[in-house]
Amino acid sequence: MPTALFSHESSLTHVTPPGHPEQVARIAHIQEALSQPDFQTLERRSAPECSDADILLCHPQSHLEAITRAEPTSGSVALDADTHMSPGSVKAARHAVGGCLAAVDAVMAGEVGNAFVACRPPGHHAEQSTPMGFCLFGTAAIAARHAMERHGLSRVAVVDFDVHHGNGTQALLWDEPRSLFIGSHQNPLWPGTGMAEETGGHNNVMNLPLPPHSDGRLMRATYEAEVFPALRRFAPELVILSAGFDAHRDDPLAQLEWTEADFVWLTEQLCDLAAAHCGGRVVSTLEGGYDLNALAASVAAHVRVLMERAG
Repeated sequence: MPTALFSHESSLTHVTPPGHPEQVARIAHIQEALSQPDFQTLERRSAPECSDADILLCHPQSHLEAITRAEPTSGSVALDADTHMSPGSVKAARHAVGGCLAAVDAVMAGEVGNAFVACRPPGHHAEQSTPMGFCLFGTAAIAARHAMERHGLSRVAVVDFDVHHGNGTQALLWDEPRSLFIGSHQNPLWPGTGMAEETGGHNNVMNLPLPPHSDGRLMRATYEAEVFPALRRFAPELVILSAGFDAHRDDPLAQLEWTEADFVWLTEQLCDLAAAHCGGRVVSTLEGGYDLNALAASVAAHVRVLMERAG
């Protein structure tokens, strides 16, 4: 079966201020990387816009209304020191969520083997009523709840390998016993959460802090010793990846020293585990990655593995 690539032009209309790392050029570089001949067999699909009901799977109505009201008619507005909105930001965020839900639907229906969602803004820092860390809505958490509520799944794993802790996904799934959230991230680093003792309301959260300047060798050893055994015990029916590529050694916002080869290895291992437990059902959604060349190369490496494993 093919790998699906979900994207939407609205990702290019969410404009952040000059010099902001979460910029339109991120998508442009990914699009260029995935336009090369070896990606021609990707099944390219338009990410649909999600509904209010989709967002309300994780966020209260008050949050949805506050985000909608905050969107400016021109220029940009800062929701906090890091998180900005422009005209078109709400539409872009809705398509990012909608793309992830459509990817879940396509994978669950057996239309595709797995999927990658190349949309922005990212989502894993957005908490119930707090946009933060470039994020407006909790995309991966909403996708997990969508799989549970609308596809009847009782075991959905979310693995977040972004260099920053996915505090939003953790918060949104904290009391959800049908989920297992696993996050590896640099510590110390913003947002300052994600300690090992944070284990969720049902022992359904696993955090793996990694020290600055550690490389892929420590990551691989940590995943082999802790993550993969936990996933095997959980036996997921679907694996959702919060695919941040800012653990790359060239990324300007952190100090881990992974390479494209590390993302390849991690993607291979997670896809193989999904193959053993849930027919290879993997949905990967873009989170961070702020060195444009490293981002493009890492996404290409990640998607290439998805394509190999989807067949």
